[in-house]
Amino acid sequence: MATKVKVLGFWCSPFVFRVVWALKLKGVEFEYIEEDIFNKSTRLLELNPVHKKVPVLVHDDKVIVESLVILEYIDETWPQDPLLPQDPYERATARFWAKFADEKLMQTAWKSTWTKGEEKEDALKATMEVLEKIEGELKGKSYFGGENKYAYLEIAIGWINYLIPIWEEIASIQFLDPKRFPAITAWKSKFLDNTLIKETLPPREKLLIYFRERVKHWEIDATIRELTETKLEN
Repeated sequence: MATKVKVLGFWCSPFVFRVVWALKLKGVEFEYIEEDIFNKSTRLLELNPVHKKVPVLVHDDKVIVESLVILEYIDETWPQDPLLPQDPYERATARFWAKFADEKLMQTAWKSTWTKGEEKEDALKATMEVLEKIEGELKGKSYFGGENKYAYLEIAIGWINYLIPIWEEIASIQFLDPKRFPAITAWKSKFLDNTLIKETLPPREKLLIYFRERVKHWEIDATIRELTETKLEN
């Protein structure tokens, strides 16, 4: 019996790309529905009333949210070309690094692009410390999944390879120094040269325009918060 699969997403979301890559890898046909995350549709709010975010996977009458949860659902529902390793310890390790990158790297790297002064220095230092740990995990390997270029962790933290260079250019800083992070640099090159990845990523210029606007937005919000706090203190 044929099943219907839909993905609600946003064109540049790294969380959405995880789901798209996983479905394409496994040969699962799906309907992609673009959402405006700044003007959320009734459909999105009804399907994900808790977090009100993309991605959302709709599989027949089942709704699954949170990108890493969706990856595991996809892997278990369509077992061909498995993402997660079979060994329980290796599975746990992959999940750890995916969560680590989301919680530690994404936040600090993004913060480095729009903050200033001491706050920016602290964010940049924290970003480098996280990258050093990821470099250590990847050292001596072609991919995080060994020789499996489509492993769970490749898909989960693949955003590093296309988003961080965008943020570097916007902020005129360097995160991924090839001399300091040779393993990540080599992995990045192989990742971006992959046909499946190249076919799905949006144009670089479009990403630059979008994130420059987001940086301006965050800078304005930070200034307003600072002025409000100063007024309250006085």
